[in-house]
Amino acid sequence: MLRENRYKKKTILGQEGNSLLLLLAVIAILFCIFKFLWLVYKMSDWPEIQYETNILDWARLSASLDIFLTRPWTLLTYMFIHADVLPLIGNVLWLWAFGFILQDLTGNTKLVPLFLYGGLAGGIIYLAVTNLMPSIAPLVPMLKLDGASAGLMAIAIGTTVLAPNYRIFPMINGGVPLWILTLIYVAITFSRGVNIQSTPILLANVGAAGIGWLFVVQLKAGRDWGAWMNKAYDWATNLFNPDRKNWKKTAKDDLYYNSKGTQPFKKIPNITQKRIDEILDKINQQGYRYLTEEEKEILKRAAEDEEL
Repeated sequence: MLRENRYKKKTILGQEGNSLLLLLAVIAILFCIFKFLWLVYKMSDWPEIQYETNILDWARLSASLDIFLTRPWTLLTYMFIHADVLPLIGNVLWLWAFGFILQDLTGNTKLVPLFLYGGLAGGIIYLAVTNLMPSIAPLVPMLKLDGASAGLMAIAIGTTVLAPNYRIFPMINGGVPLWILTLIYVAITFSRGVNIQSTPILLANVGAAGIGWLFVVQLKAGRDWGAWMNKAYDWATNLFNPDRKNWKKTAKDDLYYNSKGTQPFKKIPNITQKRIDEILDKINQQGYRYLTEEEKEILKRAAEDEEL
């Protein structure tokens, strides 16, 4: 059982191919960089508005179309930027909770695409609402959007649609259904109330939630909207690793190809290399929880034989 858990942990929490840790690391590192620059401005006795104008606004999404058209990359960068520490902590904790479950259910290839789709949809809706609502027009030059809330909302709703009865905290009367956690998160998100400034943000989150639902519905129908992103990532990674024969490293590299023994499966003749490869590819693509009991047993036996 310990070895079984070790392979599950390697797939979900291991260093190689872990989309959740990569996403959290990017958000945290960018926050530290921008806070360092803020500290430089603070120690230089420059007004904070100069920091926002000269540094932060080049990564945040401006509601002004004139400014956005000169900085179109902000439609992507805004979702990784947090100006304050409290929103950062809240988003990171929720992202960890829902992201962990999503990776457990689907493997490592769906999290980042869903986050990006949700963030892009939220940004587009934010621009549309702020520029189409007459009551907001006077505030448009001052409105800025940052934070991972839109992408996070897409992940939360997508994960819940995929497995609403997924159990968390199993020690509490058999576990709490995932949809209850999602309900709490949505309630907190919309608890800020509706006013002129919050309305575009709330509608952006609603749009991101719709993208999360649609992404999973399409995934269940056999259409993976994130496949092209993963292929592009593999292609880009291969450019910097020309000697690698395989663009995408899977769990089988650790279990079989790096085996110390000369005959890793000699004591279990009915377990072939092809069978192990199929099981580990299934873990990498779908998640450990989708293995059958027979596949888990084969993986356990192969791991035991490797250590001999």
